[in-house]
Amino acid sequence: EFSYPPLKPGEGHDSHSLPEEWKYLPFLALPDGAHNYQEDTVFFHLPPRCGDRTTVYGVSCYRQIEAKALKVRQADITRETVQKSVCVLSQLPLYGLLQAKLQLITHAYFEEKDFSQISILKELYDHMNSSLGSTLLEGSQVYLGLSPRDLVLHFRHKVLILFKLILLEKKVLFYISPVNRLVGALMTVLSLFPGMIEHGLSDCSHYRPRKSISEDAGLQENTPRLDDYVSVSAADTSDTNLGMGKGGRQMTGNNSLEGQKANVPFSQSEKTCNGAQSSNGTVQRLKVPSRASPASSESDWETLDPSILEESSSKEGERENRTSEHTKSLLSKGVSSEGLPITVQPQANTGHTVLVQGLVSGLEEDQYKQPLAIFTKGYLCLPYMALQQHHLLSDVTVRGFVAGATNILFRQQKHLSDAIVEIEDAHVQIHDPELRKILNPTTADLRFSDYLVKHVTENRDDVFLDGTGWEGGDEWIRAQFSAYLHALLAAVLQPDNEKTLSDFGTTFVAAWKNTHNYRVWNSNKHPALAEVNSSHPFQGQYSVSDVKLRLSHSVQNSERGKKIGNVMVSTSRNVVQTGRAVGQSVGGAFTSAKSAMSSWFSTFTQSPQSLGD
Repeated sequence: EFSYPPLKPGEGHDSHSLPEEWKYLPFLALPDGAHNYQEDTVFFHLPPRCGDRTTVYGVSCYRQIEAKALKVRQADITRETVQKSVCVLSQLPLYGLLQAKLQLITHAYFEEKDFSQISILKELYDHMNSSLGSTLLEGSQVYLGLSPRDLVLHFRHKVLILFKLILLEKKVLFYISPVNRLVGALMTVLSLFPGMIEHGLSDCSHYRPRKSISEDAGLQENTPRLDDYVSVSAADTSDTNLGMGKGGRQMTGNNSLEGQKANVPFSQSEKTCNGAQSSNGTVQRLKVPSRASPASSESDWETLDPSILEESSSKEGERENRTSEHTKSLLSKGVSSEGLPITVQPQANTGHTVLVQGLVSGLEEDQYKQPLAIFTKGYLCLPYMALQQHHLLSDVTVRGFVAGATNILFRQQKHLSDAIVEIEDAHVQIHDPELRKILNPTTADLRFSDYLVKHVTENRDDVFLDGTGWEGGDEWIRAQFSAYLHALLAAVLQPDNEKTLSDFGTTFVAAWKNTHNYRVWNSNKHPALAEVNSSHPFQGQYSVSDVKLRLSHSVQNSERGKKIGNVMVSTSRNVVQTGRAVGQSVGGAFTSAKSAMSSWFSTFTQSPQSLGD
């Protein structure tokens, strides 16, 4: 209905036309089954335009209102309720931060009770572009609203299974309704991978909408000159040194606000097809310095040519020299070169690191070559999938996905995915028996998961202290998974490492070594990993407690174990109900007898302890 600035240059704010690459935008912003909820929030990803490799990150806030409550009822409102979404499209993955701002504005926009009052949306566009920048990716604000603590409390020992499923680049489908619970759980799992949210999703939505494959070549031929330029609004050119905007775009109903903020050095710039148009309508174009494209082909994701890996290794020295020179030039211009912390765990002599673009992955990598190149070369991350995108699950150009859905049709077609994660029941359904064996946790993995669960569940009843401490908190959990992954990477590099790798799972490691992300990572040098302990964080001798862990895990995760558990619960419930009935019939005799038995049993259980003492 409305977009600010227009999604297509030269068209008005009220234009209904969409770029071909974004034809699913209305169905993503206004989700399937939205009428069942008063309000909802959606995170979604759009493909880049004109062959650019940068994912467009979308956040949409949906609300509905009764038509009779409107002060101004427009002619197109014919039903009893009005449903609209206000949506931001951004080149920065600040999901929670955008959501927090957008929810407030959406609420205020609906409180006007007059949808023609669009000035508040324009003000939001200006505010976001003046206050949000790429520097926010360096802090913890990028994780706002993503709580690993809640994830562990809900999925418990299964969190590590989800982590490994994505490492293996399997087809993983998350399912629940409403959408905000779906996207929250999915993105929280991804936040456990170091640097993934910040820099690992830039190539995660490279797909072609249906009926557009034949048009793709023509589109690129028709717009070759625009692809060589970036656009900076005139108001922003004085605020930066040779910068271009990481955009924010916004949509109401199917309404979009689009803009650029000039605060990013050109070395990190992304090309755009439709230049940034400022509020006064003036557009300036700056030529982008040529940048070497990633060494691996965009289309040949099936195989990674060994010559590419050899070439990348031979050029490592040149790359380090160019990086140091580039860093000095940025610093001389007053641009910060500091990136993300290596891990969230405080460590001596690490501090911050310079992020370098990987020659093979094309991602901004730290000294451990992370984030891993999981969401590249046809492996998609779609936090929410509309029903109109269903064909992507069987698309031959899509080698895998981590996707979220609320429509039951996705869940019913089990043959299109390797695993279905039912968030409501915390159930991970893996169809292939061989894959279940590969993901069967080792003793060390069970200790690691139990360690997480125990620290998260301790003191959780304290209203004032819950989630505020370091141990068991969100940052602490991310630190544990970062340490786990670093240990796995370091162990793989060691000679004669069969015993060490068995703690991670011999079959799992063998399967992981066949993935694209491992081959890309292994093609690099890893001097920083020499300082990392190359053994499982929870290696050690087998003990009685491990038997209990294994038994507990088997009961919780096998069908037979669940049946036994359900029988025990129903039996205990019947015993309690029978006891209450008997107690009422004979007065308090049963109660007194039960208390006597309890006291006798407690003395019986204490006596062996006293003997041991």
